[in-house]
Parts: sequence; structure tokens; C-alpha cells
Amino acid sequence: MANTPFISIIIPVRNAERTLEKTFEYLLNVNYPRDKMELVISDGGSTDKTLDVIREWQKKHAFIKLVEVPNCPSPGYARNKALGAVKGDFIFFTDGDCAPCESWITDMLAVFDKDPKIGIVGGEIYTLRVDPNNLTELYCEHFRFNMVAPRYGFTIKDGYFPPLTDKSPTQIAGHRAYFFVTANAAYRKEAIEQAKASFWAEPTGEDIEFGLQIQAHGWKLYFEPKSKVDHMHRADFPALKKVWMTYGKAHAPLLAKHAANNMEFIFQTFGAWPKLPILKIPFPIKGFIYIGNFHLMNLTALITVICAILLSLGIGGAGLLITAISCVILTVFYAYHFFHVCTLMKPHKHFFTWCKMKYMTNLMFIIGGFQRSGKFKTFCIEPSF
Repeated sequence: MANTPFISIIIPVRNAERTLEKTFEYLLNVNYPRDKMELVISDGGSTDKTLDVIREWQKKHAFIKLVEVPNCPSPGYARNKALGAVKGDFIFFTDGDCAPCESWITDMLAVFDKDPKIGIVGGEIYTLRVDPNNLTELYCEHFRFNMVAPRYGFTIKDGYFPPLTDKSPTQIAGHRAYFFVTANAAYRKEAIEQAKASFWAEPTGEDIEFGLQIQAHGWKLYFEPKSKVDHMHRADFPALKKVWMTYGKAHAPLLAKHAANNMEFIFQTFGAWPKLPILKIPFPIKGFIYIGNFHLMNLTALITVICAILLSLGIGGAGLLITAISCVILTVFYAYHFFHVCTLMKPHKHFFTWCKMKYMTNLMFIIGGFQRSGKFKTFCIEPSF
């Protein structure tokens, strides 16, 4: 960076007692002048010891500020309150369960210096396990949960993200949606102000939507994997299932607000992710339907069960038996391809636990996409992992 701009770091928290101490430790190890930064913690009404942790760190460091948001309805709302209190030329976002690397700030600022039209820079997200024996955390590490590069099939190692083109549903909330989550992203304040961007009131999807507002004004997105954070993931499996359901729920309002009137069919079983065959049809209901191993495994299994019931009742003949046998073979085929990655996860003795986690999180993702389709007049069948 040609100079040393003043930067602001915003962290929304709520009941982050489990991880916040570690986040502070890593943030205080980031290489940047303390007189050129402010750390704004926006607390959304914590009921554990989160506020005590924050105030103890405030006693040691004057640049740590606290914005209290009682009865906060969403993380986006907390971020908006913090945005109204910051003065940095560049706004960095992370979370109270994240641990930025030492060069986190300088690496991102160097990218902004490359091109004045870069409005958003995002870095890679890895896993930092709090409990080495926690299987949910270990699964997140194996699954590369929230990592950027795997989301796009490792087709972008660093550099500019593709711009918005047709605004079809898959480009807004599907596999062609290029975005950064606020666990690791920085914004040029000028871009936020020009777009008059603010986080919406929806309980999830606010980071994607915030970026879409800025992109609509011609600002570019740039991926800098060196500027990484380690993420301390959910402490238990119910929490992980919940977060996957909220990811699915985010897509209906995103499509309703930003997508073109198309229905897209994505054939995941052909091609390599993220370059998948797509059939796009102009349609009054916006949405997408992914057809992958998870969907086909469940469909063929259901047909097998129906055929078995009919045969047990003496209904149907040789044709139905052939159909049942064919569906059994197809179910095994699709299940093998869906669960194969679990054979690579260690320790191998937890293979069936990995399979359960993979199946249930994918199911929650799909259920979440369904749940809000009616309200927003969209239709989403989420992808197979």
C-alpha cells in the first residue's frame, strides 16, 4: 500500500463466549499500526459472558470499541449499527469465531491498491478447531466448510471474480454466484457509500445481498487467498444442521429481489463443478432445480420402496420387478458417488458418522430452500454436495 490508511474492523457477536477470546488473540497479532485502526464489536444482546470478555480487552486497548444492540434481530442489523459508528477508509468484516492471519489487513489493502474499481476483497477461510476431539468441527474441516476456492471447483486461485452477466437464478444464489462471506471480506468505503449499501433485515444471506448492491454500481470483486482467516465452526451437529438450513432459506429472498425471471435446470451428474450443463427457461417463477447424486439417490430409493410394496401386495409383474432391481442398482450407484468423499475423512472408524453428517446437512440445505419459496414466489431445489 502506498500509504497507511485508517481501517475499521467490524465484528457482530452474540453469545460468542466460546470463541471470542481466541478471536481477540489473533486480531491483536495482526500486523498493522494500532493508531491506524479501530475494532468495533457490535453485540446483539449477548446473555453469556461475551460482554465481560469485550470489556476486559477494552481495558487493555483503546482502539477496541463496543456498540450494543439490544434485541438485535439479525447479524446484518448489528453490522449496520456498527457501520454508522466507523470512520475507516476501508471496512473489514470478520466474526467472533474467526482468527485472522498476521498479514490479513496488509494483503487486502495491497489488492485495493492495484485497481481503484475494486470494491470488495475477500480471502480464504480455513478451519481452526477449538476442541480436537469434536467430530462436528473435524467434519467441517474435512468438508472445507465455508472455503472459497472449493465453492468454484478451484477454478480461481486468486484474482478477479467474474462480473454479473445475465442475473439468472444460479448467478444470484446458485453455483455461479460469486460472493464473499463477511467472515473474511473487506470493502472500500467509497463503494459502500456510492451504492448506499446496507445489510438487509433478513436473518441470513445478508453478505451476498450486500455485495450485490455494490456490484450493481460497477465495483469489482477480487479474491486474495493469502489474506486468510481460520474459522472456529459450530460446536455441535444440531447447530451445523441449523446453519445449513438458514443457507437454503436465504436463497428465496435473494432470487425474489435480484434474479431474472428464469427457471434453471442444472444437471450435476454431468460435467465438472462448477461448469455444469444448464437448461434455462423464461418463467414467471424464479428459481433453480439441481439434479445431482443426492437427489437421484433418494428418488431411486423411493421408487424401489414403492415397487417393493406393490410387489408384496401382488400388484405388478415382471416389468415392475425389473424396475425395482434397476432402481436398487441406481441407488447404490448414486449413493457411492455421494458418499465416496467420506471414505477420505479420518479417522476412518467414524465413516458412518461422516456419512450421516453429509446426508443430513445436504437435506437441511434442500429443506431450507423449500421453506421460503412460497412466501417469496420462487422455487429452489438446492444442489447436491
